[in-house]
Amino acid sequence: MRQSTTGLPMTPPDGSAYFFDPGSLCLELLVTGGPGDFARWEVLREPDDLAHWLADCGLRLDPARVRVTEAELRDARKLRDTLHHVLRALPEPPDAADVAPINAAAEHPPLAPRLIGDGNTTWVLPCDAAQALSEFARDAIDLLTGDHAHRVRECSAHDCRLLFVDTSRPGKRRWCSMERCGNRAKVHALRARRAETP
Repeated sequence: MRQSTTGLPMTPPDGSAYFFDPGSLCLELLVTGGPGDFARWEVLREPDDLAHWLADCGLRLDPARVRVTEAELRDARKLRDTLHHVLRALPEPPDAADVAPINAAAEHPPLAPRLIGDGNTTWVLPCDAAQALSEFARDAIDLLTGDHAHRVRECSAHDCRLLFVDTSRPGKRRWCSMERCGNRAKVHALRARRAETP
């Protein structure tokens, strides 16, 4: 069984670093920016930006061994922006215009796994960005057609728009990360209770 690891380090400008695990690889791509209000968070400006980001995301690719063209960078942003639209519109099904970029990215051969001596896997490198994007697109297809599509949530913090898959048994996860938004909510609630106490 292939090892599936999601999660990436986050360093917000207004707080300490934390680890964000959205529960699905395709949701990691959404933290790189996006359309509309998300454009201010854009980090994929140059091909090298995508190569370096692929080292931090769940794929953990060596940026020196990932080839990224300008066209692949545009494809990455197009896939990301489409996923923002589709996943934020759930439970509405995606329309044909949104399905096309996801399917186009998924059509490329994915990364090839390689078994290593300790029983874990790594990726066959070098690779090109289209192979990495195929991994994200295929993961999105699995998410959208699987049992957890109805559990894609937006963080409940008023100033956080991160999406995650709630895989908790009761289905009551509220925060992108307990380290950040969950903890801030607890601190805020504690201060509010103390302020009300005579």
